[in-house]
Amino acid sequence: MLVCCGTGCLANGSHGVYREFEKMLKYADHSVKVKAVTKATGCNGLCEMGPIVKILPDDIFYCRVKASDVEDIVRETLAGGRPVERLLYTDPATGKRVKSHRETDFYKNQQKIALRNIGEIDPANIDDYIQRGGYRALAKALDKMSAGEVIDEIEKSGIRGRGGAGFPTGRKWRHCAGANGATKYIVCNGDEGDPGAFMDRSIMEGDPHSIIEGMAIGAYAVGARKGYIYIRDEYSLALKSMSRAIEQAKERGYLGDSIMGSSHSFDMDIVRGGGAFVCGESSALIASIEGRIGEPRAKYIHATQRGLWDKPTVLNNVETWANVPVIIDRGSGWFNSIGTGKSKGTKVFSLVGKVQNTGLIEVPMGISLGKIIFDIGGGIPGGKAFKAVQTGGPSGGCIPGSMMDLEVDFESLGSAGSMMGSGGMIVMDEDTCMVEVARYYTKFLAEESCGKCLPCREGLRRMLDILNDICEGRGHKEDMDTLLEICEALREASLCALGKTAPNPVETTLRYFREEYLEHIQDKRCRAGVCPDLTEYYIDESLCRGCGLCAKNCPAGAITGQPGSAYIINHDLCTKCGRCRRVCKFGAVGIGGGAVV
Repeated sequence: MLVCCGTGCLANGSHGVYREFEKMLKYADHSVKVKAVTKATGCNGLCEMGPIVKILPDDIFYCRVKASDVEDIVRETLAGGRPVERLLYTDPATGKRVKSHRETDFYKNQQKIALRNIGEIDPANIDDYIQRGGYRALAKALDKMSAGEVIDEIEKSGIRGRGGAGFPTGRKWRHCAGANGATKYIVCNGDEGDPGAFMDRSIMEGDPHSIIEGMAIGAYAVGARKGYIYIRDEYSLALKSMSRAIEQAKERGYLGDSIMGSSHSFDMDIVRGGGAFVCGESSALIASIEGRIGEPRAKYIHATQRGLWDKPTVLNNVETWANVPVIIDRGSGWFNSIGTGKSKGTKVFSLVGKVQNTGLIEVPMGISLGKIIFDIGGGIPGGKAFKAVQTGGPSGGCIPGSMMDLEVDFESLGSAGSMMGSGGMIVMDEDTCMVEVARYYTKFLAEESCGKCLPCREGLRRMLDILNDICEGRGHKEDMDTLLEICEALREASLCALGKTAPNPVETTLRYFREEYLEHIQDKRCRAGVCPDLTEYYIDESLCRGCGLCAKNCPAGAITGQPGSAYIINHDLCTKCGRCRRVCKFGAVGIGGGAVV
């Protein structure tokens, strides 16, 4: 029994499910005890349906399992060989029960490389990792390949950094390998500060040895003897999982002196980050490891020449390092055959927001946005319209629903005004205000800016002031041109990528949703009903059936009327919470404009 104990499922009580299995098996029949083993795994991906339990080898997939369901599973499935029908996954399109996770659209449309072991192994058990081919690639590199050949293989694979910039990984390694100096470092970026993103977190929690093995291979390739993995302090489970894995790797000889009997030595430590978003930027992260303030520096000198403590340094993110062992083990040709011309392999995304199947996914580069959102994601809840998707985190852009056929790769997302980023993907429906979206991310970036350079520090604050005015009814048409001018200044003059990419949410919402800005400014109306100062709810008498459901659910008592007759909203009492619109079954509650401030 594989019980998902990733962060999402733990929050829903999966640890209680795991403990209940152990308790039930302790007193189960001998035949059940002999064949049954319970393992706590990392994230299975389909977080919407957690806690998840998989029964092997029959490949039975149970969803939303509670501790009280364990007795039925032991009795019916383990002892009786029968699935518990009510716990099986229900296909939202057909309504049919699905026994195997491989039969679901969510899983069968994915291709897992970085996530290959997560949900299949106990991350606390190094033997589980080894049984699935773990450390085989490290042995191959040390026994059969020179350092140069390892770099050649990474270059030929075409893998690019998965942390956001998309720089060719092999080229970075080669620059560091050719740098002068006997001391070199390997660094893993596990900071991941994007709202709604949990890709790297899940890999660290569910398959920590893949990161260790990747870093050990990278260290051999560039000649480094020391490595650091930088993890944000809020990731308590990831810190625990990585710490335990490092100790196990040292005990087994995969880290330390003379790794696996070779002449190569490599050790690594964990550095905990303080939660600053800017420390996801490479030079700020390096400064933080050194004990200095996490501020970026100009990139006229690359980290591969002068990085950590002014020594040549290779810095890649968690997902990149997790891909390295597979590339070395299976060959660059295999990896290079996946993806598009300049975007090879797969990409992990956290699919969240207004989508049926929220969770963690891994898909080949080049897949369309529509296939991710409607096939894997299951579409938009409540039959509502798909409005936009934001990719790339706070510095990413908002892509409209009309571009569902857009391929997901570095070049295509960039041409649309967005970016790959580390892998956040937030889906929005018709009830989303795109001006508020731009305001929200600008506020986040303004708060997270380190303040070292004036364009980012002052430009983001001025943009936020303008967006606040627009959302509160004080906007002017010329504000849109002013926003674009500030965006251009930020992109050209900011010191680091935080400021240079900060314009993306504003620029893309202005490009694709200009009419919403004009409605906010000229009509003083928020069509989504999100901006309180520009929202006024009303009841359409022709559609109201007089059921009174809106009045019963109004927390302010602002709705009055008699059953069987049209109800009325008292705007002096209305708090604009929108509950009346959500509960109305007849679409009688509409959104009008608000008063000019």
